[in-house]
Amino acid sequence: MQKRHYGLFFSFILVLIAVLFWMNLVLGSSEVTGSRVLQILMGDLSDRVSVSILYSIRLPRAVAGILLGGALALSGYLLQTFFANPIVGPFVLGISSGAKLAVALAMIFFLTRGREIGLFMMVLSAFVGAMAAMVFVLLLSVKVRSMSVLVVCGIMIGYICSAITDFVVTFADDSNIVNLHNWSMGSLSGIGWTQIRVIAGIVAFGICLCIVIVKPMNAYRLGETYARSVGVNMLLFRVLLILISSLLAACVTAFAGPISFVGIAVPHLVRTALGTDRAHVMVPASFLGGAAVTLFCDMLARCLFAPTEVSISSVTAVCLVPVVIVMMIQRTNTNRND
Repeated sequence: MQKRHYGLFFSFILVLIAVLFWMNLVLGSSEVTGSRVLQILMGDLSDRVSVSILYSIRLPRAVAGILLGGALALSGYLLQTFFANPIVGPFVLGISSGAKLAVALAMIFFLTRGREIGLFMMVLSAFVGAMAAMVFVLLLSVKVRSMSVLVVCGIMIGYICSAITDFVVTFADDSNIVNLHNWSMGSLSGIGWTQIRVIAGIVAFGICLCIVIVKPMNAYRLGETYARSVGVNMLLFRVLLILISSLLAACVTAFAGPISFVGIAVPHLVRTALGTDRAHVMVPASFLGGAAVTLFCDMLARCLFAPTEVSISSVTAVCLVPVVIVMMIQRTNTNRND
């Protein structure tokens, strides 16, 4: 019966992603009808304007929404597993903000010297920034036993990193650097096929590593003592959790800027819908849930006030903050009852 429930969930989420993917191709400030999109996808390239809009803008953006949204939700699930707490995520703990600051500084360093930052350097700087923020949070977790205080510290780290990024971008003179402001707010615009190939490689690598540690994650759910008793190398396991979650969060931040609350809210929604926290179910479900939510929020960001585009991070905050609030209230009530 439970497997049937899982099958229904995955069938529903896959259909939902397909529908949202199609809507992201059709809807926008420039009118491209559904029939026209279908004709172009089947090889009719006579309308060059529509072909350019579809293949150069909307299609890579929709693919990026699936890959980056899924990566962000998966990163959040890994962090929640590591801290054994459902109210943590890369944005809340300041990891996304640390990656954003590192990328902004790297971009400015190269642009002020008349050079463009390469994709490798962008991802590397984001990973270094994410790891720096993560290490700082881990050092705090040794001193601070209260998870609520740790979350507040993470939020403060995020504010500090965002403030420094804003200072650097605001007082920059170069027009190319000033344009970083849009990226720093969170956006999937401007992502092309070259970036998609890099994103797909990083995300696929992260997913493969997640598959490798699925069994240790299931054991870790039952307690550290049990995990050790079945042969889990706890040091290696924790290092892998940190590295994978930081890599996925860094990839998202490097190419789309910070996207808020997907990493914390989506795993909770998926966990509630499935009624389980088993890693072999949650890993694919979190990825697919993050993809669906990000596609939906990016569609709203593009179309709500078209032709003006709003930050996707603003849309995800409006849509997902209520989920986080309800989750925290439920957790507080559960702790009181215990």
